[in-house]
Amino acid sequence: MWRARSLHKRPACAGAAPSPGRCACEAMARLTGTRPARRWGCAAAFLLLLLTVQAAQKADLSGEATAATINHSLTLLQRLQELLHNSNSSDSVLRVRTAASDEAKVFHTHQLLLGLQSEVFESLLRNQSVLTLHEPPETAALFEKFIRYLYCGGVSILLHQAIPMHQLASKYRVWGLQRGVADYMKTHLASESSQGHVVGWYHYAVRVGDVALQESCLQFLAWNLSAVLSSAEWGSVSVELLLLLLERSDLVLHSELELYTAVEGWLSRRQPEAAVAERVLRAIRYPMIPPSQLFRLQAQSAVLARHYGAVQDLLFQAFQFHAASPLHFAKYFDVNCSMFLPRNYLAPSWGSQWVINNPARDDRSTSFQTQLGPSSHDAGKRVTWNVLFSPRWLPVSLRPVYSDAVAGAVQPARIEDGRPRLVVTPAMSSPDFAGVSFQKTVLVGVRQQGRVLVKHAYSFHQSSDEAPDFLVHADLQKRTSEYLIDNSLHLHIIIKPVYHSLIKVKK
Repeated sequence: MWRARSLHKRPACAGAAPSPGRCACEAMARLTGTRPARRWGCAAAFLLLLLTVQAAQKADLSGEATAATINHSLTLLQRLQELLHNSNSSDSVLRVRTAASDEAKVFHTHQLLLGLQSEVFESLLRNQSVLTLHEPPETAALFEKFIRYLYCGGVSILLHQAIPMHQLASKYRVWGLQRGVADYMKTHLASESSQGHVVGWYHYAVRVGDVALQESCLQFLAWNLSAVLSSAEWGSVSVELLLLLLERSDLVLHSELELYTAVEGWLSRRQPEAAVAERVLRAIRYPMIPPSQLFRLQAQSAVLARHYGAVQDLLFQAFQFHAASPLHFAKYFDVNCSMFLPRNYLAPSWGSQWVINNPARDDRSTSFQTQLGPSSHDAGKRVTWNVLFSPRWLPVSLRPVYSDAVAGAVQPARIEDGRPRLVVTPAMSSPDFAGVSFQKTVLVGVRQQGRVLVKHAYSFHQSSDEAPDFLVHADLQKRTSEYLIDNSLHLHIIIKPVYHSLIKVKK
């Protein structure tokens, strides 16, 4: 319990030493010629005194060649934090109440320190020294940490504390803390939690209008969708988020059938309105599912049977796509739409994983085969791909130019001037390539919080054989590089056939 301070001044003993606070007030008056406002208290005077002395020391030493900075900022932060526990020097009181409890948490604070960090507190404490604040249990539980941040500028949080701490920072307009928590959330998307947290953070970012956090969460979910589909947080995905994900072509998952199975489970649990369910089902890319599996879905899927009328045209078109050659199919149907564009499938027929041990050592190469396309008409046709990786490739602009000026004037290129390079080219040419181009996607896997996740995805088309800016910021020389797992670079190369309409038939 806090003790009420007496309103009557007590006469000082003749032999008693003046208090530090009083000395600070008097010193401040001597240095500046003014006395601090009474509501600031001696703690504020002590703070301003230290800042004034530091400024004076810096000014005195600025012209000296032997100038040095004496930094006691950590001690100052410790003293400021101690003020929070010293109720005798406080000049304001915060009472934090929740609807679930009759008791209030009491914090003895200092108006200057609160006002410096929060314009809301500065306004509320202008004409009163006792505030009663009403907070939900989640934010009330973190209020002591929140106040401590206002005193010392630092706070430690856990995954489940990120949203309530961001709410406190937003409510009281502590912008530095708000940005810090948002950055924490962006850098901890891969952290492992029992119930998952990325979906919840996305929904929160939508509510508060944090576009950057929304995009970070969406990108993480898209690149690591297989892990999300099998987790507990898949059931908490909202309709809006589900539709946003289904629109994307950069989803990383094993197959389109895996996505349909997860969507079917989501629909069975959530039981949305028929219009919503039909919209979700029409976002599935049925031509990317083999005919044998489509037949099985028609016979066994209760969800598909319930909404069969809404997707019957898409299923019929998918069977037509698998029955005819893509070149013939493209004469009559528009294939330049998302329905015929593959996502980033991890199945072996779409690409290959490549683990490069000690990637900074030298150039490497590999080869693999993929299917010509998803159509069953091309089921037996394969394309061979050659891949070259160079850890220190030099662009032409950085290569030495030999001139007749002075012999030996050319400086050798440094190793650190090179950058990683990845080139993917077909090892063959075939008439079957007519009407189709190939989009290449390179996934870079990293280990974060004990899990292997996709950190980057590089995509490039047939007109370019290499990924631009591939690992441009990666330092593969360091064994501890965040791009390496046990000193190995984990890549997954995906080949996505893209069909084009060549001939329009007049009807």
